[in-house]
Amino acid sequence: MERRKWIQLFKLFIRKNMFLPKRILFEKDSLKFDMAKEILERFKNNDDVEIINLPSNKYKDHVPGNDLYSQYREGKRTLVVGTKKSLKFQSCKPSAHFQLPLVSGCMGQCEYCYLNTQLGDKPFIRVHVNIDEILNQAEKYIDERFPDTTIFEGAATSDPVPVEPYTHSLERAIIFFSSRKNARFRFVTKYNDVDSLLNLEHNGNTEIRFSINTPSIINRFEHATASLDKRIEASMKVSQAGYPIGFLIAPVFIYTNWKEEYHDMLIGLKDKFPHDLKYPVTFEIISHRYTTIAKNRILQIFPQSKLPMNDKERKFKYGQFGYGKYVYPKESIDEIKQFFTEEIEKLFSKKKVKYII
Repeated sequence: MERRKWIQLFKLFIRKNMFLPKRILFEKDSLKFDMAKEILERFKNNDDVEIINLPSNKYKDHVPGNDLYSQYREGKRTLVVGTKKSLKFQSCKPSAHFQLPLVSGCMGQCEYCYLNTQLGDKPFIRVHVNIDEILNQAEKYIDERFPDTTIFEGAATSDPVPVEPYTHSLERAIIFFSSRKNARFRFVTKYNDVDSLLNLEHNGNTEIRFSINTPSIINRFEHATASLDKRIEASMKVSQAGYPIGFLIAPVFIYTNWKEEYHDMLIGLKDKFPHDLKYPVTFEIISHRYTTIAKNRILQIFPQSKLPMNDKERKFKYGQFGYGKYVYPKESIDEIKQFFTEEIEKLFSKKKVKYII
């Protein structure tokens, strides 16, 4: 199926406010858990969804595609239902202390996404049904760090919102953290289906963030995601429900009229902001960067991509994990920092800029 038809199909999924898989792979023993049973019950009579019970956890045998291009597109329509076997949580700097592994993968098709590299030939969405074990492990980390506050990130390798209607993992996590004085939960999304979260008891212990960018960047590179207006509308809903809210502006691109477009984006956000924010709104700002491996993989998946990835226009820099990446030159990073610092300071009164990198 050509790329345009895929994008149209995913826009239909978004209008239905959840991820509708073409196939669901149930890992061996996953159906012992209530979440897996509920997912099976929801989809078993849907003739458009193929149900596959895996005798062994070999996914690739059941996801069509002979090359990365086709594997990516079929993987984006595949849901794997399994358990999180390793309960050693990964660190999550600078966003949090630990990842909370509820979901991996995302239905979105953002061309620049680091998951294109991290998930490789397994770009499917995977939900972990042993939610009780995951939250019990989180409790252990909280106790180990007591009396310090421990922060958990729920979207480090995923966007959990599109699968929330049938996993309820975010609901479970929000309620869990609502009663923990020394713990906080946060996650970020590019989607707007947040209504099921609005009436939950959260006690301000969960921060819901929205990844935003200019409409031109969203339209050009963030395929199968909600529009900027829908993301901002959803952020206002969760703010009115008493949640702390935040915005991840990422990745920031430098292009013709970039300052004007990011200014307009921030103005549009400010104009819809409530005047009685209970908590300071947080901002996290990340400039565009890429690795050579990521660049090569992106061009296999999106051969017509217009992402600005000219190595000669970038600076090569080693990151915290030991591999090198191409970032904007220092003068460009300084310009980004100055621009967003001044704009946010001018437009928002009750705010906190966590970092600009």
